[in-house]
Amino acid sequence: HGFVRAFVSSSSKYVRTKPCYRSDLYQKMITVSPDEPTEEEHERGAIDKPRYMQFRERCSSSWSLGFRIEGIKLPNEDPRSDFKKMRFEPEVALELLGFLQGNRELWRSFLIRLKEIREHCLKSEFFYSHEIIGSSLLFVAQHSSNTCGVWIIDFGKTSQLPQGQRLKHNVPWAEGNREDGYQWGLENLIHIWSRLFDNIDTEATSAAAENDPGAAAAAVPDSNSSAATAAVDIPVSEAAADDG
Repeated sequence: HGFVRAFVSSSSKYVRTKPCYRSDLYQKMITVSPDEPTEEEHERGAIDKPRYMQFRERCSSSWSLGFRIEGIKLPNEDPRSDFKKMRFEPEVALELLGFLQGNRELWRSFLIRLKEIREHCLKSEFFYSHEIIGSSLLFVAQHSSNTCGVWIIDFGKTSQLPQGQRLKHNVPWAEGNREDGYQWGLENLIHIWSRLFDNIDTEATSAAAENDPGAAAAAVPDSNSSAATAAVDIPVSEAAADDG
């Protein structure tokens, strides 16, 4: 799809004029997918960073959805970051449901906040006049009080455009246009979030119709099972510098 750009604009121009090939990135690539490198790359035994970043994003939902789950920390559990190969909507939705732990009040509150963020972005001159690379959305939930928040964080790679230039944030990137795909990723996230309970509701209704209360109850986890804070960090687009 190529909507989300995983590197700052200057990187592609620099690599095209003065490529820096790295054997460590080549090794990372063949560890994941031995058949991915071209014949020339195999012979060289090295690839440049934008090549690796684009390969890595194609392996994750960043390529198909415009965002990926970076990490989840649930109460009384170790943090998780094993989401780099998660590519498709059903997998992503399942992890987000696990984060919510069946709490529909938090789900509604998060959805309202995500739509507010979208509206603020669409009305913001800052949004249209800046290239947003490496920014994330941080989700924090307190299950015991049904309170939550979402914040846009990580503006270290955000840069202002030349005067008079504006971005749409929802069209494919091409060298020179500086588009980052931010709005495309955000729209997909909102779409997925709004449908999180659809499959669970279908399963619960089906189970109830078959007079199987146990199955119906199991379809939606207990919303009182946690009283601590959980967080999800979802990059909408990511900077190449994040990988060394």
